[in-house]
Amino acid sequence: MRQPATTSRAAASSAPGNVGDVRKANLARVLSAIAAAGEDQRLSRADVAQLSQLTKASVSSLVADLLAAGLVVEIGVHRDGERGRPSVGLVLNPARCVMGMEINVDYIAAGLVDLSGKLLAHEILPRANHSSTAGEVLAALGELSQRLQAAAQAQGLMILGAGLAVPGLVNEEHFTVLQAPNLGWIQQELDVAALLPEPPTRFRLFNEANASALAQQQLMDAQENDFLFVSGEVGIGGGVIIGAELFVGTQGHAGELGHVVIAPDGKICSCGGRGCLETIAGQEAILAAANLGAGADSAPRQERISQLYQALETGTETAVNAVAEAGKSLGIAVASALRLYNVSTVVFGGHFAALERWMRPAMEASLQVHAPSIAEQAQLLCSPLGQTGALVGAARSVVGDLLEAPYRLVD
Repeated sequence: MRQPATTSRAAASSAPGNVGDVRKANLARVLSAIAAAGEDQRLSRADVAQLSQLTKASVSSLVADLLAAGLVVEIGVHRDGERGRPSVGLVLNPARCVMGMEINVDYIAAGLVDLSGKLLAHEILPRANHSSTAGEVLAALGELSQRLQAAAQAQGLMILGAGLAVPGLVNEEHFTVLQAPNLGWIQQELDVAALLPEPPTRFRLFNEANASALAQQQLMDAQENDFLFVSGEVGIGGGVIIGAELFVGTQGHAGELGHVVIAPDGKICSCGGRGCLETIAGQEAILAAANLGAGADSAPRQERISQLYQALETGTETAVNAVAEAGKSLGIAVASALRLYNVSTVVFGGHFAALERWMRPAMEASLQVHAPSIAEQAQLLCSPLGQTGALVGAARSVVGDLLEAPYRLVD
């Protein structure tokens, strides 16, 4: 598994200062070597010693700790060289996993991700969260979590941690949603303890777009260390990866592309501003422009989205124009973002990926008009992650934390 990106604020760490710190660092070195090898390559203790540049005796002692903690297992037998004696291979324990969860406007979701980053199981449950309190949403997510816990137990899996993604600005340290306009939450502290029966080793709270960017980062080419991820749902979010790290800014607001002003005299946005990209290219904005309803009296959003795709397939003018206008505005916002962040790759997720066929021509034309000097070099991609991106990204980040600090499970 490509090592997960970290936040730029947490990237620096102090050097080990005593014997205990050295052992903690060496545990991470050994586990990192085993994790980097993947499932197909079963490293022996001698292999790990060579890769980690530690002595064989040290590696044997450290591996014993990792085995006892259940982070790695011995598997198979291979020879050290053509005539060497047989040795036991080491791999990440496939019976250990992390739960990823997401709260979005129209659904809640949860899934299990193993230590190699693979999604083992997931469930997405439609739910109108914008009309519910945080307590009600967490209660429903807790029930979904219990179903995934039961599935994990049935498969012999142990859950070591969890990550939760929400469509808003967050204070991770205090598990607080600072502002989630499309949920109607402001300064909402979340009782995350209710999501798992026992405190996990690690629990983290993420902005949904940032979590999706972290998941997408695992799919990018090894040399692709800088890109902008744009998440299109009811709201529009953005996550910025710079130098293989998630860049969030001092207050965690970096990448908020949905609230870039496109039309200064435009409609009032859910954030309180006017003319934001979200008022033109968000799901509800597109549906309203396509004459497919708006507001509480409309049909359920998923039903109207299906109607939108049908209208696009048949070439209905109002639908085609609504998506083209969204693409044009998205191109304007992307043009500004490419210059501000000095990146050339943009990855689109959510409904932007689903609408690519109808949206891309207008977006590319807009980008050419507003940023002709960089339009030719711009690489516009669509994410294959769908609705699993945020929960996978949240879970993989927690996996990365555990792999970087295995002493939390060893001590």
